[in-house]
Amino acid sequence: MNSFPLTRDLVLIGGGHTHALVLRKWGMNPLPGVRVTVINPGPTAPYSGMLPGFVAGHYTRDELDIDLVKLARFAGARLINGAATGIDRVAQTVTVPGRPPIAYDTLAIDVGITSAMPDIAGFTAHAIPAKPLGTFASRWDAFRHETTDPQIAIIGGGVAGAELAMAMAHALRDKTPTVKLIESNRVLTALGYTARQRMLAALTAANVEIIEDAQVSEVFAEGIVLKDGRTVRSDFTTGAAGAKPHDWIGDTGLDLHDGFITVDANLQSSDTNIFAVGDCAHLSFDPRPKAGVYAVREAPVLYDNLRAVLSGGSLRPYKPQRDYLKLISLGQKSALAEKFGTARQGTLLWKLKDHIDRKFMNQFEDLTMMTAPKPPRTTALGMAEALGDKPMCGGCGAKVGRAALQTVLTETFGDDAAQIQPGQIITTDHLRALTNDPVLMTRITAIHALGDIWAMGAKPQAVTANIILPRMTAHLQQRTLQEIMETATQVMSDAGAKIVGGHTSLGDELTIGFTITGQTKTPITLKGAKPGDALILTKPIGSGTIMAAEMAGQARGADVIACLGHMIQPQGKAAEILAEAHAMTDITGFGLVGHLRGICDASGTGAVLHLGAIPLMKGASDLSERGTRSTIFDDNKMGAGDITGPDFPLLYDPQTAGGLLAAVQAKTAETLVSKLQIAGYPAVIIGEITAERTIRTTSKG
Repeated sequence: MNSFPLTRDLVLIGGGHTHALVLRKWGMNPLPGVRVTVINPGPTAPYSGMLPGFVAGHYTRDELDIDLVKLARFAGARLINGAATGIDRVAQTVTVPGRPPIAYDTLAIDVGITSAMPDIAGFTAHAIPAKPLGTFASRWDAFRHETTDPQIAIIGGGVAGAELAMAMAHALRDKTPTVKLIESNRVLTALGYTARQRMLAALTAANVEIIEDAQVSEVFAEGIVLKDGRTVRSDFTTGAAGAKPHDWIGDTGLDLHDGFITVDANLQSSDTNIFAVGDCAHLSFDPRPKAGVYAVREAPVLYDNLRAVLSGGSLRPYKPQRDYLKLISLGQKSALAEKFGTARQGTLLWKLKDHIDRKFMNQFEDLTMMTAPKPPRTTALGMAEALGDKPMCGGCGAKVGRAALQTVLTETFGDDAAQIQPGQIITTDHLRALTNDPVLMTRITAIHALGDIWAMGAKPQAVTANIILPRMTAHLQQRTLQEIMETATQVMSDAGAKIVGGHTSLGDELTIGFTITGQTKTPITLKGAKPGDALILTKPIGSGTIMAAEMAGQARGADVIACLGHMIQPQGKAAEILAEAHAMTDITGFGLVGHLRGICDASGTGAVLHLGAIPLMKGASDLSERGTRSTIFDDNKMGAGDITGPDFPLLYDPQTAGGLLAAVQAKTAETLVSKLQIAGYPAVIIGEITAERTIRTTSKG
């Protein structure tokens, strides 16, 4: 909930070291009135300082990565999982494929560099650039676990290439790897004489073969061809030579230096609304090499200057240090240190490097997330129970429980939608936002609302939209509504429906709703399931648990992104495949067993659920076992009635935009599941309908 109206949009492109630190500082001291957006291609940002240790096997992938989902939640920012491809400086928008333009008042860019070498034939198809780090880390992780006869080639004999070569040799030491470091001139020329000699000795000790004065002419699947005709065999070829800016930066119209964004002492570009930091920026006032230490030191200056621009304050200059301590990993747990031309090496230096790196990463683990509000000392009876011990969930986790609705809505409680006249279906759904991204929330809500139409076997027809925006200025209202309506129009159009009207208002928080009509010859209702029918589920469950954990900063970012991906999968094609179902519903706020109870009660039947067959979203089971629950969990358990057999808490987990649950003839079930899977749905048979009017569970898979 926003205490103050939103008046300005701050957009951060990239989750680099500087931006990560800015987000952390923002979470501890936000600027009221500013809406923060982070754009990054993935839920995490690898920390470059620990990459050689990760490659060598000293760190896990989780230890390498900064979790941007958790960090964005802490900062109160929306995270857009996508890659920026352009900036329109006139319209002040950022382009991210697959969504409406993202407007900004102030923009900062921290996208790092790439070591891709598109000028080398075959590099793009057969090699893996060492930067960006995320893709490289994933490809290396897969290779080192699958390879049996490792043949590795690193193009680029600088410090980064040498570190990677020794790390790879160490990681695969039990498999007798062949590691070759290829350089067009001499290797390690950026180091002083003493440090270079020590590094050469370390490379030799690691059995890394150095190939100097070698120009690469082509990369192919099995290796590299040099310009002098020699062939170097390689199953894993990577490029670590130099620093190359991302291509889209060249189209921004900003002043550039060798493709990098030129910034002044205030870290501002030639456009005063745009800042740039880290490796993608060129410090025109005091040029420095591309190194993470400068990105880290830029963070407090960028944080202060962003706040100053957004609040009308004064900027302060960044003063880069003249030199810095270079700590270079030597593969095994040993490191080399160089500063001012002096070099040392040993295991104690590795411990120092490890301490520095872990201290940096620990900043992003110790984040205090939002907690439930504390009531005054004296309140009405029942206040503590009503507040609970955590903030209210969003999405279907904020719904009224099944037990309460069943008691009050005795005449209308039942099917997903209502038939207002023969063949005419109507439904309505409104969701409290579970994400700060209006585009993603719109897509989730639209799919969620359409689920009621699809569950009755109907075709969506006409839609009205009902939107409550948090308090914000008129120009932010326009930006936000444009994002919402463009997204809603696309989703509804894809489903065959048309938005014909709606209503908007301002409130405390974002709420999006849709009322939808649909047409069908014969509605599929809850009433109709027959003993012996198989139960088919088209999506995994667990979204309520994952999103409750995300609010508390306890869910892995990758699991959250995957969960959101399940939510936005449309079910229209699945409904067509299941058109002959005897009974069908979509799994939403009452949880799997609550909605199954609806089918059983309406049909006068019972059911058996095979717990081992129920598909779960990644991470949901672990979180559930640790006690994570949605705020509606207890109501759902009560509303589900008596369930016999092994207990399984995720049965009561509220789903937002969940899958379809269909009761179908047993003899056609396997064929239907096959068709659903071919269509892209992770559908499975999870149980069957029984004559006894009870619901029981078994551990059967």
